Amino acid sequence: MNHNGWLRVLAIIIPYFLIVGLFQVAGAFVAGIPFGDRDFQETSLQQLTMTFFSFLGTLFLVWLFMKYMDKQNFIEVGLHIKNRKKDIIIGTLLGIVIMGIAYLGLIVSKEIIFTAVKFDFLELVYTISLFTLVAILEEVLFRGYIQKNLMLSFNKYVALIVASALFALMHGANPNISLFSLLGLFLAGMALGASYMYTKNLWYPIAFHFSWNLFQSLLGFNVSGQDIYSIIEFKVPENNKINGGQFGFEGSIFSLLTELILVLAIIYYFQIKKKPQLIANDNI
Repeated sequence: MNHNGWLRVLAIIIPYFLIVGLFQVAGAFVAGIPFGDRDFQETSLQQLTMTFFSFLGTLFLVWLFMKYMDKQNFIEVGLHIKNRKKDIIIGTLLGIVIMGIAYLGLIVSKEIIFTAVKFDFLELVYTISLFTLVAILEEVLFRGYIQKNLMLSFNKYVALIVASALFALMHGANPNISLFSLLGLFLAGMALGASYMYTKNLWYPIAFHFSWNLFQSLLGFNVSGQDIYSIIEFKVPENNKINGGQFGFEGSIFSLLTELILVLAIIYYFQIKKKPQLIANDNI
């Protein structure tokens, strides 16, 4: 095993905050967001602008590390797209199905109560763009660089656990966070990173991450504690671990169970069903 992988993960942490922080300062300036005003409410366009600059900063940082630390082309984080159309379709459909079932289940059980439909085309475009950027930047950083390098130094399951823990901690300052929702974010990281252990390709986790966030938001849930545009709106009679409360579906027991099932299903699929093919590919 290459024991330098974990050192590269440690090395990227401080530059991440410095470089992405500078990009975010530039983004705030472009978006017209005042510095030091914690009560300032960003518009959807301002939020998208900030996310775009974070996206640029993250990709620039990973490109630098891939080029000068890993000595590899940026695409080797797992962005080869040949023969990945199926991964993108499955990841997208999975997010739609899970969120649709979650919404219907909570409506039927009266854990949430429908209140309105509010369609705004421009807000929809902003939201789709936002979650596209979030999915790509987080998957490139946490799976494509961090998990990839940890897998060079440790057992792939250890690498998955550590990368997922870092993914959860990165969201630790989100609104309405709790230890329970942090566990949910950790399992979300596991569900996103499980396939990467075997394929070293990001298109399935990017598609699933995007779809999970987008349809969670459009159906009225907060996304990791953040209130973003929804087409469907509902009220929560009582905040609890069944409906996820103000953190959103990811703070619910159903989300945790779904993520755990996904992790086990993906590992089973690749270990039992696809193992001969994976061994053959490794030997090519």
